[in-house]
Amino acid sequence: MGQAVGITPENDGGAIIAPPLFYVGAGLRPALLCRGKTILAKAFERHYAEKTMAKTKTRKNVLMKFYRALFARFGHRDWWPGSTPFEVMVGAVLTQNTNWSNVEKAIHNLKKARKLTPHAINRLSERGLARLIRPSGYFNVKAKRLKSLVRWFVGEYRGKIENFSGVPTKKLREELLGVYGIGEETADSILCYALERKSFVVDAYTRRVLYRHRLIKGKESYGEIKELFESSLPKSLPLYNDFHAQIVAVGHRYCTPRKPKCEKCPLNSFPVRKVK
Repeated sequence: MGQAVGITPENDGGAIIAPPLFYVGAGLRPALLCRGKTILAKAFERHYAEKTMAKTKTRKNVLMKFYRALFARFGHRDWWPGSTPFEVMVGAVLTQNTNWSNVEKAIHNLKKARKLTPHAINRLSERGLARLIRPSGYFNVKAKRLKSLVRWFVGEYRGKIENFSGVPTKKLREELLGVYGIGEETADSILCYALERKSFVVDAYTRRVLYRHRLIKGKESYGEIKELFESSLPKSLPLYNDFHAQIVAVGHRYCTPRKPKCEKCPLNSFPVRKVK
């Protein structure tokens, strides 16, 4: 923290121009220890607001430059794989804590057994469903989560994607988050890729890429990172869709947890933290 500095209030036509004590720190907002706002306090607040706005504007510019650099390397990603919106919903649950090749095997089993429909899964026992989705890992847990999602889908919307029409995205997101086993990433994946709603998806790749390139400090919440993207990017579903897919691609191929391949990364022209 910065050094504590004492200031004696002076009277200028009846206006107090300084608080008795404040802290001056490296980029920290002054902690004013007096009652009421003063002229000096307001000046510091304006400075802080201007600095924050400048930083936000820089982040906005960098994010679009990120996207252009990634798109130039990978091209359009055409993500998320799935022949129907419901298949995408199922995939969003099955992909939790596993790689996509395992999800494909589980979905193949569901298709082969002719169980990849809302009503078919709803009628299946958890044990029967777990057996079919076994390749995805944590199959007992995922069977319970998938059954909960399908129960909500069938119970509230009769298992029909078209019945989501007209329901506000915010309401749908709240409902999804109320379903057992559906967290923020899974909910946003369903909204963005299955239901075609403008809801940016944040995952471990997103956090790692932004942290290493100094756009976040590393302890931000899911919601804060989501807001960073949604407040910085044009409100475009294709952009939200493809940008997240681009981040997955660079995170998987280059920005790995250990021994990242920074020299070959399409983002190597941007400032980066040293990786221990």
